Amino acid sequence: MFKNLRFVYITTKDKEEARKIGKAIIEKRLAACVNILDGMESMFHWKGKVESDNETILIAKTPYHNVNRLTEVVKELHSYECPCIVTLTITEQEGNEEYLMWLLKESRHPGPQIHPEG
Repeated sequence: MFKNLRFVYITTKDKEEARKIGKAIIEKRLAACVNILDGMESMFHWKGKVESDNETILIAKTPYHNVNRLTEVVKELHSYECPCIVTLTITEQEGNEEYLMWLLKESRHPGPQIHPEG
């Protein structure tokens, strides 16, 4: 029932950029939810040198069918020449079923809907 759900891990230059990108993908219904984690230190090879910088993590939760469009939107708004945008699969039926159903519903997934009790 919950196949093809993803966490999309994105690094940004700062919290402001993460908020801008996060808001855009939520407004376009390309993700149900994003989390912003500020204050990460990154070390990486870039253009032949070892670099270090502070960054902010943006994690988007979405079905697989949104990943390509979400990636396009992030790349359009991102300040980096080569932004980190990678996905992690949410294993089927692990976690809170109600939350996973909500994620599908809020990401315009054509699958099961949550109906209020009563």
